[in-house]
Amino acid sequence: MDDYDLVIVGGGIGGSALAAVMAGAGRSVLLLEQSETYQDRVRGEWIAPWGVDEVKRVGLYDLLLGAGGHHLTRHVTYDEHLDPAVADAAPTPLGLFRAGVPGPLCIGHPHHCQTLFDAAGAAGAETLRGVRVTEAIGGESPQVTFELGDRTRTVSARLVIGADGRTSQVRETAGIVLHQDTPHHWFAGLLVEGVDEWPDDLQAIGTEGDFGFLAFPQGGGRVRVYGGYALDEAKRFKGPDGPRRFLDAFAMQCSPGNRHIAAGRPAGPLFSYINADAWTDAPLAPGVVLVGDAAGWNDPIIGLGLSITYRDVRIVSDILKAGDDWSETAFAPYAEERAERMRRLRFAAQLQSALDMEFGPDAAARRRSYYERGAVDPTLKMHGFAVMAGPEAAPPETFTEAHRARVLGA
Repeated sequence: MDDYDLVIVGGGIGGSALAAVMAGAGRSVLLLEQSETYQDRVRGEWIAPWGVDEVKRVGLYDLLLGAGGHHLTRHVTYDEHLDPAVADAAPTPLGLFRAGVPGPLCIGHPHHCQTLFDAAGAAGAETLRGVRVTEAIGGESPQVTFELGDRTRTVSARLVIGADGRTSQVRETAGIVLHQDTPHHWFAGLLVEGVDEWPDDLQAIGTEGDFGFLAFPQGGGRVRVYGGYALDEAKRFKGPDGPRRFLDAFAMQCSPGNRHIAAGRPAGPLFSYINADAWTDAPLAPGVVLVGDAAGWNDPIIGLGLSITYRDVRIVSDILKAGDDWSETAFAPYAEERAERMRRLRFAAQLQSALDMEFGPDAAARRRSYYERGAVDPTLKMHGFAVMAGPEAAPPETFTEAHRARVLGA
């Protein structure tokens, strides 16, 4: 077949999830994925409670649970100014943010992608791997040209979906401008095995000295860990012994359990990247709609890439299933909602970065003040509530300069 309702460029989580939903709704779908095998990209394994709600709404929750997804139910924040015994004694229950959701959902990224790609095929989508897209044209008569093996093929569609990630070819061809803010810090990630002593249901973050960490257990003694450090330390974990030095950085007095992480073994690559936000004014053009990172992404410090993507999939699929009007006008509500969603999450990420991933005496004093004042004024923590419950769940004043000044003590 050379004529489809939807041609989806990118078979990662956003593209495959949308293909599964729309093929299941009876639409003809072609899903194109460049890679032959999904690789560990050191991100995309944690879905916030509001994102889990989106997974449920598109009907993929049972699929992910059956594929090995598991929930985290407790959270602890550690800091050099906090007594670890006190922190351990009062973990935050993660089931309080969304009704019927016990907490964030974790599932390994390559396995997550493959599960959704297979589900798309099972639902009736035509799924192709090892594809090189050479042209993606929107407008009144959208077309995609791609190479597969020694064959070149051009197909037409009512709509082209760009789900091809941060360097989206579809976005560039459609002339959709990507805005990016100033990088804030370095962020490195690694999958660690042999960490059986770390509870499978406990996530944690903390800052001590010149390093901030996050830990998300994946089950079976594996923990995905992240570490943040200053922009002027680009070479801090480079070289063949970089993974070992990275794990050594987790040995912190403020979080005694980190000794189990430090004693673990690398189970995948160590990747470092600069943390920053990127966004589009409107993730669409005639004949083209973007989802996931192709439409812009949030600073990974708050870990919302998958939650953002699943909401994109839910809103776009709802519009597609609602009728035959697939014009730019029909997708305007998606563009409006996403712009405000990303604005709020950008604000929350900036606050979290200033608190957790800035170092030195002034930053340490700011964190100490925040924890002391937050103990008597919980409204100072509303940006964190937005991360877990959803950006729309926090009052609008949470995302103002007045709130920023209150949180940071300005």
